[in-house]
Amino acid sequence: MPLHRSHGARREAIDLNPVYARDLQLPRDALPDGPMDPDVAYQFVHDELLLDGRARTNLATFVTTWAERQAARLMDECSTKNMIDKDEYPVTAELEERCVRILGRLWHAGDDLIGCSTAGSSEACMLAGLALKRRWQHRTGGGGKPNLVMGANVQVCWEKFCAYWEVEPRTVPMEGDRYHLDGPSAAARVDENTIGVVAILGSTFDGSYEPVAEIAAALDDLGVETPIHVDGASGAMVAPFLDPELEWDFRLERVASINASGHKYGLVPPGIGWAVWRDKEALPEDLVFNVDYLGGQMPTFTLNFSRPGSQIAAQYYTLIRLGREGFTAVHARSREIAQHLSRSIGELGPFECLTDGGELPAFAFKLRDDVDGYTVYDVSSRLRAHGWIVPAYQFPPDRQDLHVLRVVVRNGFSTDLADHLLDDLERVVEDLEREGGRADPERAGGFHH
Repeated sequence: MPLHRSHGARREAIDLNPVYARDLQLPRDALPDGPMDPDVAYQFVHDELLLDGRARTNLATFVTTWAERQAARLMDECSTKNMIDKDEYPVTAELEERCVRILGRLWHAGDDLIGCSTAGSSEACMLAGLALKRRWQHRTGGGGKPNLVMGANVQVCWEKFCAYWEVEPRTVPMEGDRYHLDGPSAAARVDENTIGVVAILGSTFDGSYEPVAEIAAALDDLGVETPIHVDGASGAMVAPFLDPELEWDFRLERVASINASGHKYGLVPPGIGWAVWRDKEALPEDLVFNVDYLGGQMPTFTLNFSRPGSQIAAQYYTLIRLGREGFTAVHARSREIAQHLSRSIGELGPFECLTDGGELPAFAFKLRDDVDGYTVYDVSSRLRAHGWIVPAYQFPPDRQDLHVLRVVVRNGFSTDLADHLLDDLERVVEDLEREGGRADPERAGGFHH
């Protein structure tokens, strides 16, 4: 969660609408003296939230912004169930286990797979990283300084993992048109103290898959024991359906673990993630705690503890509701719309696409080098005025010259909405070419994973 600081001098009271409240002021940062009518409290919070961006037109996020009403109903029914309490809610626990087995088999794991749900992919990555470090300690005695090899395009949770658990991040910079990790660049940074290599199936910078099989082959040529963790936050729920022949998962012996966000292309509202290990050897037993909780013994490997059962119920509902054919149809439609958008934007005139949405249904595009007078930050700012949230951001070190926009297509984003976006983008370009731009890159919204 973000850290919040004092805003300094602000009004200490918030005015309420006199139509529905007798007490016309509410303290901003303190508890009111007494209770409030529930309808008044609801209306006040509802009105405050009107200033948020619209989730459906937020093309920055990979997170699911639409769900069927049946899934929402199940989530509501399970919102008061603490899923960590397996004895009190054994069916919720069983649904979690079913989801783990379904996902493990989707990723070609054997019968010895082991896994768990998490609060999101960030927690899943932390758990996977801890398992990599503990395996390295068992293998080597832990005498050296552990390091983790990854591309500069990793999500910030991997930087946090390295900082929190004292692991040296060996970050491979981008170079030329290589925007992510590949086999040679990964192998060049591996040594006896490398706890693992992180491969990203679906880069948040441009939607591309990293070549997991190529990375595994390069490590095989080195003759090292270094395992691979696949951060499949988005792609692990896309590739099995749209790219079934692509080898990136447990079909590769070197892949020890995989994480995914159920709340991204797993099509569940926020926040649920999944971590799956190939077998018990990939998850050292000394990381798993057997907790005596409310009268029962419960094995647990988690950084969080209490969580509602809502997202687990919704994930299981979505898995059985759609099946292979349903997931394939939904994601194929998203990819089709992403590719339609990327083609159309590439034909618009001032833009050049880095990717086309042919892997993740997401793509990045930039202004052509000969365009001057305005920037991608101006484009992003003007689109926001039309209700669209399209992030503009700078690439990492060694490609900081590259400033791009990114569009993520999710379930619920229709062809009609895509055409509205293209119409608005064309208007924005016409306005900027006539008037020029003034957006400050430091204040233009930036990049959000």
